[in-house]
Amino acid sequence: MTDVRRLPIVRRSRGRAAGVWGAATGAIMVSVLLSGCVGGGPAPTPSTASASPTATATATPSQTSSAIELHPDGTAQQNLPFFNKVNKATLAAKPAAQGRDFIDALVAAGFVKADMQVTPDTSTIGLKANSIQFSVRMGDSCLIGQNGADAGGYSSQVTPVLGTGSCLIGQTRAIDW
Repeated sequence: MTDVRRLPIVRRSRGRAAGVWGAATGAIMVSVLLSGCVGGGPAPTPSTASASPTATATATPSQTSSAIELHPDGTAQQNLPFFNKVNKATLAAKPAAQGRDFIDALVAAGFVKADMQVTPDTSTIGLKANSIQFSVRMGDSCLIGQNGADAGGYSSQVTPVLGTGSCLIGQTRAIDW
């Protein structure tokens, strides 16, 4: 005769064993499925495997600040480091630099004045502008710099030339000096 007190224990242990087995099987299945998502492609070739964070973080001679120079026939993207170097030097020499200060420094550095634009230093009611923008067109792209309190200091970017053929939107001032 079967002891009735033992049946629930056996059933419970079988249920727990089945539950543990099911959970383990489920975890294995999930990990197998997810492992197919990680790495998702062929093994790296030696050329891609050799690029390490250390290698990319180390400056080569062409990346050091002394080697940053104007590339007159280069793209705006290639000239962005030099553009930034000139503008940051302008701000270091004159923290309250105005539009003309940036334009004069960029011209002295070799950028073409005819390819530049600058926004006014004052608002329409005669107050000091909270930020100014200045640009240099290079082919079908623009180097755009911005400086001022509303811009959070100096920033720059490369953008495509606008449909109007210019780099800046809105009112700009004549560069007639």
